[in-house]
Amino acid sequence: MSKGELLTKITVWLALAGYATGASVYLLSRGRRRWDEVARMAWTAGCAGLLLHVACALHYYHNWSQASAYRETARQTAEVTGMNWGGGLFINYALIVGWIADAVWWRRGLDAYRNRPRWLASAWQGFLIFIIFNATVVFKTGPLRWIGLGLCLWLVFLWLFVSKTLGRSEAKPNFKE
Repeated sequence: MSKGELLTKITVWLALAGYATGASVYLLSRGRRRWDEVARMAWTAGCAGLLLHVACALHYYHNWSQASAYRETARQTAEVTGMNWGGGLFINYALIVGWIADAVWWRRGLDAYRNRPRWLASAWQGFLIFIIFNATVVFKTGPLRWIGLGLCLWLVFLWLFVSKTLGRSEAKPNFKE
């Protein structure tokens, strides 16, 4: 395995670990400030991992060429779905912009972040799980597919469990030290 391939793989796992840890701890924290701070650090590390992953992929695989990245995305999509479409690259760019915006929002304050509209939090988490499902379950094989499926199922279960066990009034911050 080349250095570029290793760095690209390590950084995507850092992004996934940061997302999974951040989302899980946040959902289980129930407003406990210290847990929220741990979740926010993991979330920010996951975002940084994604940025490093994209930089590694563009550098080592595409020589910073957007045309090359688009062609490769189209090739992989055609291989899996039969559609020669590279638009998934732009969905990935939306992920990057969204995660940066979300991490900045969270860094600006736990109270504001926890008080955001429930529909927005649900839509964002749904989008992230959709991306992870496609990146791991649809486009990968072997153990990576099963790890991705397990991660997605865990996060969906956790999101539904927490949403169901917390009433609307309890979903508001209850910051404890």
